[in-house]
Amino acid sequence: MWFEILPGLAIMGTCILIPGVATARIHRFSNGGKEKRVAYYSYPWTLMERDRRISGVNRYYVSKGLENID
Repeated sequence: MWFEILPGLAIMGTCILIPGVATARIHRFSNGGKEKRVAYYSYPWTLMERDRRISGVNRYYVSKGLENID
């Protein structure tokens, strides 16, 4: 019957889901608790460069609060 396809669908769905979740976890682990940011357009790229410059350690994923910015 139609329900015989459900185990195969579950296996395929899991195989498709694992790489995306694993990539996000790896980026979060390697970037100090934040996911990797990708800038395809100029405005997000400018924001990433601003964050890199403001952080003081030349990394965009190390954030400073507004109270710490000179």
